[in-house]
Amino acid sequence: MKLFHRTIRDLHQMLRDREISSVELTQSVLDQIQAVGDRTKAYLLVTKELALRQAHAADERLRSKRDVRPLTGIPIALKDVLCVKEVASTAGSKILKGFTPPYSATVVERLEAEGAVFLGKTNCDEFAMGSSNENSGYWPVHNPWGLDRVPGGSSGGSAAAVASGEAIAALGSDTGGSIRQPAALTGIVGLKPTYGRVSRYGLIAFASSLDQIGPMTRDVVDSALLLQAIAGHDPRDSTSSPKPVPDYLATLGDGVKGMRLGVPKEYFVAGMEPAVEQSIRDAIRLLEQQGASIEEVSLPHSDVALPAYYIIAPAEASSNLARYDGVRYGYQAEGARNLIEEYMLTRQQGFGAEVKRRIMLGTYALSSGYYDAYYLQAQKVRTLIIDDFKRAFTKVDALLGATSPTVAFPLGAKTQDPVAMYLNDIITIPANLGNVCAISVPCGLADGLPVGLQVIAPGFREDLALRIAFAFEAATEFHKAQSPLMGAAA
Repeated sequence: MKLFHRTIRDLHQMLRDREISSVELTQSVLDQIQAVGDRTKAYLLVTKELALRQAHAADERLRSKRDVRPLTGIPIALKDVLCVKEVASTAGSKILKGFTPPYSATVVERLEAEGAVFLGKTNCDEFAMGSSNENSGYWPVHNPWGLDRVPGGSSGGSAAAVASGEAIAALGSDTGGSIRQPAALTGIVGLKPTYGRVSRYGLIAFASSLDQIGPMTRDVVDSALLLQAIAGHDPRDSTSSPKPVPDYLATLGDGVKGMRLGVPKEYFVAGMEPAVEQSIRDAIRLLEQQGASIEEVSLPHSDVALPAYYIIAPAEASSNLARYDGVRYGYQAEGARNLIEEYMLTRQQGFGAEVKRRIMLGTYALSSGYYDAYYLQAQKVRTLIIDDFKRAFTKVDALLGATSPTVAFPLGAKTQDPVAMYLNDIITIPANLGNVCAISVPCGLADGLPVGLQVIAPGFREDLALRIAFAFEAATEFHKAQSPLMGAAA
């Protein structure tokens, strides 16, 4: 077994026991990036020199047994929406090509304090807007399970890197499913924490009331370890929660016996592939066999979550993306004769088609005469969705369903139909609007491609979501399945 096949937990023990060094481990992952990176296109930038420098520092920390933490010496990939001081950060957009932030995101600082190793910036849909990673301003990402398939989006690069052995773990961001959906499509674990659990300081914004950073890992234990490191209050983020962070590993193995788990009838949507539905129903039965009681519940406003999201998120994006004007940083168009022309040319040339589409949607929804009809109505729907979850959680402890209604689809299959692309997020979006937490865990293969089970827990109950996901994972072998690119390197 190659080093990059192993989990954080295993590698941490090997590093502590001095069986391996962080430099060896990091070089193993860098070699895998070299071997398969041209096929997955998971990275926009590989920071080899930085990674090896950090690995040497981690080895010194391990040698002296000074402040050794679970992530010390572990190579981790960062989605390109996370700022790293003096490292190019583009959010997958040409409008930020060449931009190097003068500061790091809080999650990056917390990983640095742990002694983690940064492998580079992973590819993503431009400004995190997409469900397939085909909206990157640079190149699409390919799924390690089938290079003609999408890896999901927008954190497709992080998902592909973990699934192909090009990272031990990664951070992604989730605005409407962008951690969970690519995790499901690439056979890994992806956790969207509750909004406010993880600081957004240094995250390049898409929709500020929805964006949340979270872990993407090989198994549930690794997600708990990574969340433990990045969670907690940050005074630099005014929306960061002061709630204390529990020990996520402490209750991980407590099982599901006696739990009430709900299955929302609305989550078995029209168009769900039969093999995906079968995998989900089998997973639910397995949890029932472990002692959980299963109840059907209703989230009646689920059918309007998607349209509400595609008003709220673009509205916030149209405001957030106004700062990219070619004047202060990033791309600047040439040949402009005046300031207004410079704004227009820069944004015309720098933004991709999907970003322009969402800016126009959002600006329209916020415009005079339409604000009440669209944006205000969407916010009212959001309140109803929050209430749906609150009512459901008075009856059950957590909810179960599919993460994605389909397995990974072929590259190019939905690029000409934006609505068909948006429908990929139909089961993930409610959790973002409802301010709850959710995790996707591998639960089978359909036509040789991964399927993800989604566990949704109340706000700030990541410990509960992790516990249920771990109970399922411990009873199955699905998380051990390797993509062809990972297995080929063994």
